[in-house]
Amino acid sequence: MKVIIIGGVAGGMSAATRLRRLNEEAEIIIFEKGPFVSFANCGLPYYVSGEISERSQLLVQTPESLQARFNLDVRPHHEVLSIDSHAKMVTVKHEDQTFTETYDHLILSPGAKPFVPPIEGIAEAKNAFSLRNVPDLDNIMTVLDGEQPKEAVVIGAGFIGLEMAENLQMRGIKVTIVEKAPHVLPPLDEEMAAFVKKELEANNVRVITSQSAVAFKDEGRTIVLEDGSELTSGLTILSVGVTPENRLAQSAKIELGLRGGILVDENYETSQKDIYAVGDAIVVKNQITGEDALISLASPANRQGRQVADVISGLKRKNKGSIGTAIVRTFNMTAASTGLSERAVRLAGLPYQVVHTSGKDHASYYPGATDITLKLIFNPETGTIYGAQGVGQKGVDKRIDILATAIKGNLTV
Repeated sequence: MKVIIIGGVAGGMSAATRLRRLNEEAEIIIFEKGPFVSFANCGLPYYVSGEISERSQLLVQTPESLQARFNLDVRPHHEVLSIDSHAKMVTVKHEDQTFTETYDHLILSPGAKPFVPPIEGIAEAKNAFSLRNVPDLDNIMTVLDGEQPKEAVVIGAGFIGLEMAENLQMRGIKVTIVEKAPHVLPPLDEEMAAFVKKELEANNVRVITSQSAVAFKDEGRTIVLEDGSELTSGLTILSVGVTPENRLAQSAKIELGLRGGILVDENYETSQKDIYAVGDAIVVKNQITGEDALISLASPANRQGRQVADVISGLKRKNKGSIGTAIVRTFNMTAASTGLSERAVRLAGLPYQVVHTSGKDHASYYPGATDITLKLIFNPETGTIYGAQGVGQKGVDKRIDILATAIKGNLTV
């Protein structure tokens, strides 16, 4: 059996290593367009402040270590140009040469690419970057380690945006966050996100909501907002979301769905036989509503990679969908969520009730107890848990993990 995996990191490498554990004889080749096949993309912002001090700590595995331990044929700097699903063959470019490689099974793990909004002057902005991989990080560090800018602007207050704002501020840079939604961390509901905004402002990060950037001037040094006001920026981070990387899927005439995501069945197989897909590029089912969703998180990608390896190896594994459990730290505040927000439940027209509780993360008589605020959204008739959100200094992960497990296990309130 010969398996080709396109793209590494969470989905692709989990599939490759699990496949090897299940099949000692299989030929497994991983083609990665970039220089690194296995890196800690969730850790990239923390290198900016020096909290993660060594760049090498971000590189989880190398082609050599993967070859030695798992007998995997890992080829960085190999870009797959097209897929011929009938001939079961891929065309690959490496340096100046192009060659073909056949497969029995093909796994697509191309990930998602940062969405770059069509803002006037963005092409001329020399100081505007998005953060997806280690080369992106190197570009940002070149600016920071040169003549460190005094002011930075982060456009988008999602997970990466907040982490970048925190780490730039920790370098002594004056940071402004601009978010189009009415509040930071749009996956959370407004009253829960308010705790995060308060924490940002307490740490001298300026927060501007209900605004977007409409133009860049002076090669990106000036940013014009919707209301006509202007911000000065020595470094701009674009984190306004991601879109599925679907170019290869299109070349193979694979069916696409929501926002260009790759459609897969319960075995992660695409519309083309023996071509599978996992990770940020695929459309998943929201387990609670059954609706299509795009969930760009490492944990589901890891799980999908392992499950697709099981499927190819003949083990019965079903893609049951995702509930989008996520967590972010902002200075001393942790915010986490699982399942549906109140806004999503309302939009879905589901009957619901909400309960907010606040308490200490451990017994209040023991020193060091800190506040946790929890929000639970549920169906008052059936007791079905729709979702939960938590904010606090510590212990939030534990509560949300338990509630995520309860949702997955169909436990009621």
